[in-house]
Amino acid sequence: MSEPIRWGILGASNFASRHMGPAIHAAKGAQLSALATAHPDKAEAFRAFCPGLRLLDSYEALLADPDIDAVYIPLPNHLHVAWSLKALEAGKHVLCEKPMALRAAEFDRLIAKRDETGLLAAEAYMIVHHPQWQRTRQMVQDGAIGRLLHVDGRFSFTNRDPDNIRNRAEAGGGALRDIGVYVLGAARFVTGAEPDTIAARIRWENGVDVFADVQAEFPETTCSAYVSTRMHPYQEMTFHGETGVIRLSAPFNARVFGEARIELHQPDLGLRVERFPADNHYVLQVEAFGRSLHDGVAYPCPLEFSRGTQAMMDRVFEVARRL
Repeated sequence: MSEPIRWGILGASNFASRHMGPAIHAAKGAQLSALATAHPDKAEAFRAFCPGLRLLDSYEALLADPDIDAVYIPLPNHLHVAWSLKALEAGKHVLCEKPMALRAAEFDRLIAKRDETGLLAAEAYMIVHHPQWQRTRQMVQDGAIGRLLHVDGRFSFTNRDPDNIRNRAEAGGGALRDIGVYVLGAARFVTGAEPDTIAARIRWENGVDVFADVQAEFPETTCSAYVSTRMHPYQEMTFHGETGVIRLSAPFNARVFGEARIELHQPDLGLRVERFPADNHYVLQVEAFGRSLHDGVAYPCPLEFSRGTQAMMDRVFEVARRL
């Protein structure tokens, strides 16, 4: 049996303590070993589920630790590229929160450093590891709804706290980078295609996008999507084909927003439902990372895929700013 991958976390974010820390601790083949934070009081939330967690007082100390194999980076968006590069240079594998970069061109540096070091580096785009999304892609590509004609995506929640990093332009905040990556990336993941044309409008507050409406044309499919951080919480994805519709009821926050379900709507009001009540996409993400390291299995979400989603978001910003 392979030795477990020893993980360290850079920064004691709430998301890390609630989701990714417990996922690393629970994942097969993984061991949550250390946390780097200058605020020891924040470590208590982590030690509640991982009592033996080692605490380091700086990110540099964690990257220099020979007993750490891989790092998870949940820092504010504008710090992702720099600390991912530092981690790779220190010989650590990297799983970094999305968006891993703020512009597509920044992925080129990450890809080059990944290839130079031979280490695994990836964006923590967890939904592609969930069986509801793997099954949806298979169904669409196998023709379960005939020729796919249109994709529709919606994702929203309310966050008006001016001090929250999601509302700070200098930290790379905004609705598109926080949740647009899911809706647009999901359309790319299922179709396996890139958009030809994009139209978009954005509503801004204090330099941060709080609502984005995107219309895109893929080679064989159209796509309509909106995201917002100023609307009632809601999420849904539908894939509308010639002979049926696939609807995902909790596509992005499975088990939090609700049960992950795939509804296959067929002719004559036929309906087939597949449920995934127990799957935790954060745990599955860590385990997929481990399989890539131990068994050489291709990672489901390589940097090239993440670059493509960021390139689509870059185009959304560009066309919206022309209006």
